[in-house]
Amino acid sequence: PLGNDEGVTTIMAIPNDFSIFNSTSYLTTEIYLNASLAPSDPPCADWTPVPMTTVIPAIYSVICVLGTIANALAVCVLAHASALRRTVANTFMLNLCVSDLLFLLSLPLWAVYYSRGYSWPFGRLACKICGALHNLNLYASIFFITAMSIDRYLAIVHPLRSQSARDPTRARLTCILVWFLACACSAPTLALRDTRYLSGLDVEACVISYPDHTWYLTLVWMKIALGFLLPLLVISCCYCAIALEGRGLERVLWTVAAVVLAFFLCWFPFHCVTFMDVLNSQGKLDGCWVYWSIHNLTPLTLCLGFSNSAINPVLYCFIGNHFRGRLGGLCKGLCACLKARGEDHSQKRGSFSTRLSSFSRKLSDLKDLDTEKKPSNWSVAEMTANQLS
Repeated sequence: PLGNDEGVTTIMAIPNDFSIFNSTSYLTTEIYLNASLAPSDPPCADWTPVPMTTVIPAIYSVICVLGTIANALAVCVLAHASALRRTVANTFMLNLCVSDLLFLLSLPLWAVYYSRGYSWPFGRLACKICGALHNLNLYASIFFITAMSIDRYLAIVHPLRSQSARDPTRARLTCILVWFLACACSAPTLALRDTRYLSGLDVEACVISYPDHTWYLTLVWMKIALGFLLPLLVISCCYCAIALEGRGLERVLWTVAAVVLAFFLCWFPFHCVTFMDVLNSQGKLDGCWVYWSIHNLTPLTLCLGFSNSAINPVLYCFIGNHFRGRLGGLCKGLCACLKARGEDHSQKRGSFSTRLSSFSRKLSDLKDLDTEKKPSNWSVAEMTANQLS
């Protein structure tokens, strides 16, 4: 492991927050600009690494395709809901799906990045935007899920007192606040991420350049606290209060609970590996299993976390009756519209064919009439010629 000398710059080079440098088939978590990247005997050489350049792009591609389709359908259904269906929960769900869609659109670029051996071909601006989108989605997702949990708590535990507070207008203001907080939490990543040439790998990588180790620890702890622990505490309190209330859990509550459970099952392994890396960087945790886990499980747990963006709309479809009904209605309306357009097109074609047939008949009648007249005209001309002769 490289030393933590003061005044050097830490380079983190995987597409989001942790670094991946595949030097002699092994990964190192922190690479310093002043340190040599020359191949050397890596620690724990008998531990086989995961082939990231093939596994990660394949997983990203599947998540991107499935997640984009599912979230696009969810956005269409929620955005085209009637005024009566624009509830507080639906407002939060719509914004959650938009957040997931924004992030999923960046996954193809990260898939190419991995497949090229951590070479970023899309430029500095795309590097900054794609890096910030991951953090934006991480914070926005958990903030919206927290807001949905608080809304369910108010609706079930305080149904009368919360009627004035639970209206779509206030929900939209809450969404604006959530987006602002998520952008603020993502701003440091946007500022620190940049493209950097790494001579040891001979690639132009998209990395996070931390001024010192304190920056790294601060941002990691902020992510664990604001993006996981604090929301977990709030959501747990909300659902414990709902359970103590003793009322039957309605269908919408099951939907929200499933979304919350899916989020924490997807992101808990990633935060565990993040915490392990923090302990390792401070010398409090060491060993080959730690080294292998950090450098191989970090990108894999990230994939698990990213899959949450594709799971949420599926949960809406299979658990929410109202969502399934609106989705079915939207599909029926689309089919009816296409059918009506097809029938209209057929009628136009039929009308054109009828007019063409009528015109053909009239043209045929004119030809027949002309044919009938020609013999008489020729007879008159013949008689006149005979008389003149």
